[in-house]
Amino acid sequence: MNSLHPKGRRKFLLNSAAAAAGFFIVPRHVLGKGFIPPSDQLTKGIIGVGGMGRNHIEYAGTRVVAVCDVEKRNLLAAEKRVGGTIKKFHDHRELIALPEVDIVHIATPPHWHGIMAIEAAKAGKDIWCEKPMTRTIGEGKRVVEAVKQYGRMFRLNTWFRFEENFYGMNTTVKPLKKLVESGLLGWPLTVTVGKQTGFDWKFYWIGKTALPEQKVPDTLDYDRWLGPAPYKPYHEHRTNPTFRGYWDYDGGGLGDMGQHYLDPIQYFLGKDETSPVLVEVDAEQQHPDACGTFRKITYTYEDGCKIILDGEGTGPTVPYIEGPKGKLFNGFKSDIPNLKEKIALMPDPAPQVTNFLDSVRYRTPFALNESNGHRSCTIINIGKIALQLGRTLRFDPVAQVFINDDEANRMINPPMRAPWNI
Repeated sequence: MNSLHPKGRRKFLLNSAAAAAGFFIVPRHVLGKGFIPPSDQLTKGIIGVGGMGRNHIEYAGTRVVAVCDVEKRNLLAAEKRVGGTIKKFHDHRELIALPEVDIVHIATPPHWHGIMAIEAAKAGKDIWCEKPMTRTIGEGKRVVEAVKQYGRMFRLNTWFRFEENFYGMNTTVKPLKKLVESGLLGWPLTVTVGKQTGFDWKFYWIGKTALPEQKVPDTLDYDRWLGPAPYKPYHEHRTNPTFRGYWDYDGGGLGDMGQHYLDPIQYFLGKDETSPVLVEVDAEQQHPDACGTFRKITYTYEDGCKIILDGEGTGPTVPYIEGPKGKLFNGFKSDIPNLKEKIALMPDPAPQVTNFLDSVRYRTPFALNESNGHRSCTIINIGKIALQLGRTLRFDPVAQVFINDDEANRMINPPMRAPWNI
């Protein structure tokens, strides 16, 4: 049975001009297996309500019925925000098992994303996941497999490929996609992501070293917060909200902002089904535990396209997109005359499903789903590995492994702390 339709859980009213009584109840089986009326409200369970999860409690067309967190204070704050009685859990597996939950929203630190997404898919739930999609390449591959195997819908929660102005470019991504596809800039293209082009790498997300052990707060289950991550003595800086500064849980500014910045580039370059073949890093030697900063990370695709992550932003003005025939700068300024007028005459990109509730109701993949989300997250994760190792890496985008580098390949599927695994 489809997880969206627990037996006897929902009824709906159908307006019929032919009905003398005005309204009558229509059994679901009359309309066909799997039918969900658009007016039905979908239910949501949120795992992790200390930050983004709590901020997304209110979402049109959904109703939160359960929350889960390893910090008791977060659970109480979420219940207060919902404004009614909801089910509260300490163990995410209990929330995932609830028959009344349609969508599982994963808003934990990234080291939990892969395990929870796979467990939700196995339980027949659709999945809304915060970025970055997964902490490792191997976890991303397994999420893709599980979502497809169990026929679920998946949304990664970054939205710039289909709506809102894209940071310093002062435009949505659609005109960028039209420009690239037009060939006006030529090919191959180089995209530079840094302060000069309107993007802040948030290098305040760096870890601290030699942290003294602190007493774990009585309200926090630190062992479960760590979950699959290696055991490290508790210090408040390792947990919310500064966990992003540690390799065990995220990847610094690259992990925090990378998918926001890089997924739209992957989309407008037409790279949703592939990955870079080369990654080069210019950075200080990284600490094995605490994330640091980088001066530059350069990705190269097989066709010669490049993405440059400029961490310093101290050089002269550079174009956001540069090709052999033209350049596009911050604020959508270009050396191509009358560019906006030319783009307005070009055909729009292929339509996308940009409402996740429509994906759930009609079983149509969301614009940013497990497959293309995994590819844009892989850009982040191969960069993180190159940073940690401090050297250039070559990557096979088909096999999704590094070429002739056993040390890098071991970081694709690092061991998880027992009893957790995927």
